[in-house]
Amino acid sequence: MSASVAIREPPARFTLRADTLAQSVVILLGMSVLQRAVGFGRSILFCRWIEPEQLGQWDLTYAFLELAAPIAVLSLPACFGRYVEHYRQRDQLRTFLWRTFVAIGLLTDPARGVLRDGAAIGAVGHRVVHGGEDFSGSMRITPQVIEALERNIPLAPLHNPANLDGIRVAMEIFPDLPQVAVFDTAFHQTMPPRAFLYAIPYELYEQDRVRRYGFHGTSHRFVAGECAGLLGRPLEECNLITVHLGNGCSMTAIENGRSIDTTLGMTPLEGLVMGTRSGDVDPALHLFLKQNKGMELEAIDALLNKESGLKGLCGMNDMRDIHRAAEAGDRRAAIALEVQTYRNRKYLGAYMAVLGRVDAIVFTAGIGENDAVVRAESLRGLEHLGVVLDGGRNSERSREARCISSEASRVRVFVIPTNEELAIAKATVSVLK
Repeated sequence: MSASVAIREPPARFTLRADTLAQSVVILLGMSVLQRAVGFGRSILFCRWIEPEQLGQWDLTYAFLELAAPIAVLSLPACFGRYVEHYRQRDQLRTFLWRTFVAIGLLTDPARGVLRDGAAIGAVGHRVVHGGEDFSGSMRITPQVIEALERNIPLAPLHNPANLDGIRVAMEIFPDLPQVAVFDTAFHQTMPPRAFLYAIPYELYEQDRVRRYGFHGTSHRFVAGECAGLLGRPLEECNLITVHLGNGCSMTAIENGRSIDTTLGMTPLEGLVMGTRSGDVDPALHLFLKQNKGMELEAIDALLNKESGLKGLCGMNDMRDIHRAAEAGDRRAAIALEVQTYRNRKYLGAYMAVLGRVDAIVFTAGIGENDAVVRAESLRGLEHLGVVLDGGRNSERSREARCISSEASRVRVFVIPTNEELAIAKATVSVLK
């Protein structure tokens, strides 16, 4: 499935007006962000569509990375399947497919595209949220893989059906191309039983696979590899704590390059305080809300997933708004920030105890990469454990991977931008080699 593509060097930045794409990509995406990756020759090309209400136009940005594989890869985000379901419910699936073809056509447009033709795409990589215990790595999609994903629907009833829809539509659009599933849960399949088992009747694990799975694995694996490069040693020799802070948040303890514990659990609800998700709560809360508020399980689940976290504490889940409100004297905003960073600090201490030797702590994702206050507060008081932040380095704004710890710090602290699209593309190429 390799493709020989006539390489045309695109401009560093290339802009399409929103009205140019009306009736195609704009409608295809609604108001969400689409992230795609396509490659040619030995390079991989990344395209990111930015929300038009933010910029007044659609921006298509390019970045290149050398990959030792002559294959073009189209990387589809997990949200692709959600759009399939959105249009299916409105009996507009044919329209969705047509608009997807239009979006692909933009990449091969003679005047504006960067691929010679659609045949230049040699593979499709899918981000799949939940692989259960069936997958410890990325897999080429076969009928058996689809069957396993269907079996795992009870573990991820909101995500796996949408992921499966995305896969099936992509297979219809590209019937002759290999399709690869890259699992959010796969990186964490190296966790030992002491970390992934819950202290509940063992039969629930044996019969229903109730256990900790962890998520954001693609991101944690990617930044761990980048950190190893910055440390100048193989990943297999590194002990790291990776901290993914965005609207969804998670932390992973990595020993000798392998995940040995992570904060997200059987679902993406456990662990750290998130934008709208509660993180850790007393499991008896469900019974309390049922008995005292008359809430049904579905309403409780919606409350914990969509109305809790930072939003539940202060009414906002955008950290920029929370900072502004806290600076203006909003007490609840200040408390929300304190609750989140305290939870981060508590898990950092726990994972340092689990690992014993920690070579580095890595912050990544939207908040982790851009919020100096959250980083500083999350690390506050850890100096006696060898974590000493450099205030000046921490305050610097940069899109580059960088060290923000003091020269006196025994544990190095890094900010490393995550790139899940790149990780999906790399995994796809690796599977097909």
